[in-house]
Amino acid sequence: MKHWILAAALAVLSLTGVAQAQTKGGGSVEDGIRGKVEQRFNAKADTVTRMPFGLWEVVIGTEVIYVDQDVNYAFVGRVLDAKTRDDLTARKRDELLRIDFKTLPLEHALKIVRGDGSRKLVTFEDPNCGYCKKLYRDIAGLKNVTIFTFLYPILSQDSFEKSRGIWCAKDRAKAWDDLMVNGKAPPAPAVECKHPLQQTLELGRKLEVTGTPTLFFADGRRMPGAVPLDRIEAAFKEIAGK
Repeated sequence: MKHWILAAALAVLSLTGVAQAQTKGGGSVEDGIRGKVEQRFNAKADTVTRMPFGLWEVVIGTEVIYVDQDVNYAFVGRVLDAKTRDDLTARKRDELLRIDFKTLPLEHALKIVRGDGSRKLVTFEDPNCGYCKKLYRDIAGLKNVTIFTFLYPILSQDSFEKSRGIWCAKDRAKAWDDLMVNGKAPPAPAVECKHPLQQTLELGRKLEVTGTPTLFFADGRRMPGAVPLDRIEAAFKEIAGK
């Protein structure tokens, strides 16, 4: 903690006296920073924003870095509002990682409906993931929810085979429950059984799902990891209140 605070403080001090209106070439400061970012990092800056603490926020894809106006220094890490303890970097990352829920191919996911099924939740899970099993047990009490689970076998070939067996099972929901609760692996599927696992792997890479479990809500927000039940309920309430 002390190291990044010191680094941020030194970076801010280095900006004293920096002009904000235009670069020497007459273009905007933002355009100048974009050009230098592309030159020095071989990457295109999607947005360049002046931050209240003096540095410039540069978004490259879903990554966030902070630079001085001349892009002589780059700060990679979390920036906190010292007064509110709000994580400014995490907030920006959350915004960048939101998805368009309506575009998800839900027909490629296991579907479990509880109660009226009005609340929607999507999960990406690997059948050999211990945290996925914990999540499954923790959310067993969720009411009035439809859970769409994308089988996302990224841990091993065994994960792929188990996912294929679950998808090809006569009762997918039961096969998933047997595995996640009782550790009972699904029977080997017929060779000709078709499955969407390759499409799901491609979807996960596109959405930058790098670990399991990863959750998505109807408003597009994501939550990685075995999220506690109270956080999931809080997200549902926030979405319902919009």
